[in-house]
Amino acid sequence: MLRCETSAAQPRGRESLSPPAEDLPAAATATSRAARPTVTVIVCAFTEDRWEDLSRAVDSLHHQTERAREIILVIDHCPGLLHRARRDLTGVTVMPNRFGKGLSGGRNTGALAAGGDVIAFLDDDAAADPGWIATISDRYRDPRVLGVGGLVKPAWDDGRPSWFPPELDWVVGCSYRGLPEVSAPVRNFIGANMSFRREVLDRAGGFSDALGRVGAIPLGCEETELCLRASQLHPDGVLLYEPAAAVSHRVRARRASWAYLRSRCYAEGLSKAAVAKMAGSSRALASERSYVRSVIPRALVMALAGAVRGRGAGLATALALIGAVTTTGTGYALGRIAASRTARYAQIPHHA
Repeated sequence: MLRCETSAAQPRGRESLSPPAEDLPAAATATSRAARPTVTVIVCAFTEDRWEDLSRAVDSLHHQTERAREIILVIDHCPGLLHRARRDLTGVTVMPNRFGKGLSGGRNTGALAAGGDVIAFLDDDAAADPGWIATISDRYRDPRVLGVGGLVKPAWDDGRPSWFPPELDWVVGCSYRGLPEVSAPVRNFIGANMSFRREVLDRAGGFSDALGRVGAIPLGCEETELCLRASQLHPDGVLLYEPAAAVSHRVRARRASWAYLRSRCYAEGLSKAAVAKMAGSSRALASERSYVRSVIPRALVMALAGAVRGRGAGLATALALIGAVTTTGTGYALGRIAASRTARYAQIPHHA
């Protein structure tokens, strides 16, 4: 199990890209001297069922106002998709995931092959705005910046459900109401739209294979744990949220359902429990506590006020907010209990 330490411990399935930087400003000096750092973009894909989305993502990268140094597409143990991508996609380096199945292994595979000063990640069902790379690159002129994450706009297949509030857009992998609306430091990024200095990603050891989505299973939080680890290694650095670096993230019709809301929130709770075990609950839940104390109550008041005024979806929205918090909390509690039992079992002597 990966531990969150001040040493540069490497998660399983991750190799060092270069000798660890001992000091962030010094490590970033070469990058900051340049007018703009170079950016490698990594896209990870796992199924041919999302071919149209993947093609759209790659096309958006070919129509940037500032070109990427390179675009790397990592295919997660899907030979058919690997063959098709190599045959049909141009201007892209296509390679298989060289580690265990899952998003973390795919991202680490791409990072090992990347040559840019900055390594950016775009989901295979997201499309970057034309100025995405240029905006990201510009923010790294400040040597204190460890990473830059951007706005993730939901692109609903059938339109936003009337009961689904923007405060819960994290459920569908998008930026949610409550995040900063201007450039500001944050604890962690949303995985569909994030980037890191090469030196920072390398010293942190990449993404942990103990976390992260595998196929369509909605577990995650590997980007949260990585951001926590990077911040611990570079306490004077900044993880910058920049809304101007925007992407559109497809939200399929099946995700606009109560069933998906429940399953995704429960999985988020389990994932947060795993992060808390690795990084400590105080650091793992700092943003969540603020969200539950301030964002959710305001949203509930607005939803209930709408219900009183006769807005049909107001009550449903309130139930969605309460259900999301309750289900996520349940997943977290059960995840912590399971982790505690596993730890106790591991301490018991076992004899042949």
